Formats: sequence, C-alpha cells, structure tokens
Amino acid sequence: MKILVTGATGYIGKRLIPLLANDGHTVVCAVRDPMRVDPGYSDGDDIQVVETDFLNPESLSNIPEDIDVAFYLIHSMSNSARDFKSMEQECAENFRTALEKTNVRQVIYLSGIANDDKLSKHLSSRRDVEDGLRSDSYALTVFRAGIIVGSGSSSFEIIRDLVEKLPVMVAPKWLNTKTQPIAVRDVLAFLKGAVGHKAVYDKVYDIFGPEVLTYRDMLLQFSEMRKLKRYIITVPIMTPKLSSYWLYFVTSTSYKLARSLVDSMNVEIIGNPSDINAILNVDPISYKEAVSRAFVKIEQNEIVSSWKDSFVSGRLEHKAHEYVNVPTFGCYSDKKQRSISSETEVMDKIWSIGGENGWYYGTFLWKFRGYIDKLFGGIGLRRGRTNVDKLEVGDALDFWRVIFADKEKKKLLLYAEMKLPGEAWLEFKIRDNILYQTATFRPKGLAGRLYWYIVTPFHWFVFNGMIDKLAKG
Repeated sequence: MKILVTGATGYIGKRLIPLLANDGHTVVCAVRDPMRVDPGYSDGDDIQVVETDFLNPESLSNIPEDIDVAFYLIHSMSNSARDFKSMEQECAENFRTALEKTNVRQVIYLSGIANDDKLSKHLSSRRDVEDGLRSDSYALTVFRAGIIVGSGSSSFEIIRDLVEKLPVMVAPKWLNTKTQPIAVRDVLAFLKGAVGHKAVYDKVYDIFGPEVLTYRDMLLQFSEMRKLKRYIITVPIMTPKLSSYWLYFVTSTSYKLARSLVDSMNVEIIGNPSDINAILNVDPISYKEAVSRAFVKIEQNEIVSSWKDSFVSGRLEHKAHEYVNVPTFGCYSDKKQRSISSETEVMDKIWSIGGENGWYYGTFLWKFRGYIDKLFGGIGLRRGRTNVDKLEVGDALDFWRVIFADKEKKKLLLYAEMKLPGEAWLEFKIRDNILYQTATFRPKGLAGRLYWYIVTPFHWFVFNGMIDKLAKG
C-alpha cells in the first residue's frame, strides 16, 4: 500500500515510518520542512518526502492522489498567542479537503482519551479534530491513547527528571489523578495493525495499558525501578499556574508545554474497554515493563525520537532552513580559527558537543548561563541532546537548535533558543585542516547592543577555550 504519514518528524511519526516501510509499504512523509527529515530516508521507492503545510492549503497539492491510507499525527501543545484550537481545527479541515481529492480509503488518527465530563482545552480540541476529519469519502479509524511511555516521550522524561533530581517532592494534588499509561511500542502496534483492516473502519477505540495508576504511583514505581528512595508530599494549595511553574523549574519541559500538561493532568484518563486488543492481536505491557524497555533504548543510545526535538520545546516556531543563512548586516560576531591535525577526530568531537559531554571549556559559565535563562523563562540547559554522537536538523541541543548538520560538508550550525535581546548563531566548519568557529549575534534594539558588550569578556574566555579544546581532537 501507499501510505501518507503526517507529523513525520514528530515523536510517533519518526518511529512509525520505518515500521511501515519494513512491512513493504510505500511511505509518503508529509513535512513542513524537508531539512528535518531523517537523512536515512532516501527519496526512492520505499520512502518519499513531500513538503506540505496544513495551514497553507496551496501546499497540499503536493500530496499524491494514489495513496491508500493516511495517518493524521498532527498535534499542537502550544499555548502561544495564536489560538491553538482554531489552528488544529483549520489543519484538520484542510487535511480532509485535500484527502477527499485522492484515492485514500482509510484515515487513521491518534487522539487522546477523553471520557471525563470535564476536559482540558487540548483534549477537547482533539475531540473536535476527530469531527473535523470525518468524511463520506473515506473510513476514519480513531485511536485515543492515554499517557505514552517510551524513551524520549514527554511524560517519561518529566517523570525521570522529578525522580532523579528530587529525594523529597512537595507536589500538586493532581498527582492523585488516575490514568492508564501505555507503552509507545503498543501504540505503534495498534497504528500499524490498523492499516487496511476493515474491522476497524469508522470506529473509535481507547487504547491503554493494563493498569490504572495515579501520577504518584507512576513516580514511585519509576523510583523503585531506578532503586531510588523517594518521598512525595501532596499539597492542595498549588494552582494550575503554580503547578506549571513547579514542573518548568524542576524538569526540562518548556513553560508552555508544562501549562498544557498540567491542564490535562487534572483530568482522569481512563479508557473504555473494547475488543480492539483481540482484533489487532496486541497485548499491552505494564508501566514498569515500558519503563524498563525505555532504559534499554537509552543505554544502547537508540532513542529514535524525543519530544525535546519538537519545536514546541523551545522558542523556534518556523522552518529550520529559514535560519541557515546567517545574517551579517547589523550583526556582531566572534570569529576564531585553529589549525588541526585530524579533521575526522575534530568533527567527531564537534558532533558530540553539549549534553553530558558539555561544551569542553568554561563549564561553570555555561551552567550559570543556563540557570539565568531558566530564571527568565527560557529553556536552560536541561534538554540536553537526544543522542550522544548523532545530530540531525531540528534536534534540540541544550539551549540551541540544530539548523544545519552535515559531516561530509564538515559543518554544524546552531541557533540559540535561550532568552536573548536578539538572535544568535554558533557555527563550526572545517576547511583544509583549519577549524573555523563563528558566533553571530543580531541585536534587537539598544538592549541587544548592551547585552553584547556586557558578555563580550565572557565570550573571549569561553570561545577561545572551546576552540582550543576542539582543535586538539
């Protein structure tokens, strides 16, 4: 079959695509930014890439007419000034209109369990999206999932942050809210199994793990698996806003994502039983087993996708390629170069920068900058990196975003997502055994210019030390 996958660079999409290709399907990846597509995908017979933006109907003419099945995996967790609910509705309606012009027979949508009388804004929006996707031209299959647990998932990483950092947690009362977590491998099994399966046409199913747990239970079971003794004290006085700040300062999540999560965590996520497990022959694993499998992937450095690589985790909201051409007019720059003896060794070191490896010099200053950023509502250094020695366009890298990464061209370009009175880029490239390191800053107003002159002494110290360490290979 020929299968269209939207949200192809997202957490679920990046994991689903190779599974579909391995089953012999031709997969068409619909993406806003082709630069963010996994470089392992070759635009050949098995996996094809089309540039689409579901907020721009004209771009949807790129969708092939001969598709058989389509996955709708587009979700927004943004709390930006623009109304995300109307954005999601617009995307769904544009998708439906475009798909009605094709030969598609089935659309599969991954939604969220929404059986509580009082729904959060995001769960309510997902129910509206279901309605927006319905059409007489094709069959719609809807899977409503609860908390998804897997390496790199937002829920897994937030719980990990809390458990590994806080021996004693003074936590909001929503920790007693009940939910039914499901392993990401089981979500993928349901999605993959539904392809072309007529028994699930025009049906809605809740999919969930075998246990009903509170968020408190999940934290304690996680700590038990990590062999850590943790104590949790719940207090009733934390408002949603205070709860959001609590998550934001303690974990690696952004504030806007924290606010969205808190809104949803006040709602019980309990699924309605059905025969879908038997129909698709899926036997969901327990929460502990899901956590155990996640850590196997982490230890083997095989994290396929992470929520941190979504643009919602930082301040960048546009296509990565819009920032590839580093400006020069009206900008300040710090340029340095060093002769090197081994281009390969230096490139490997550049590709491993950040995260647990740090920035090779002035670590305390990098950490201090991260604390300041977090204090002023930025993302700080807590995102780290998804893989220890691999970088792809769109990856989060501490408080940077990867804009260009090509080892063959010997160039890495990062865009700053920390709070700044302007915009900043950091570039590494190698030419003829010379390492070039360039920091560029485009100031915004007088505050931006003052900022540059204030931090210049620190830049001299940090950037000189960093390039010296890199040049040693």
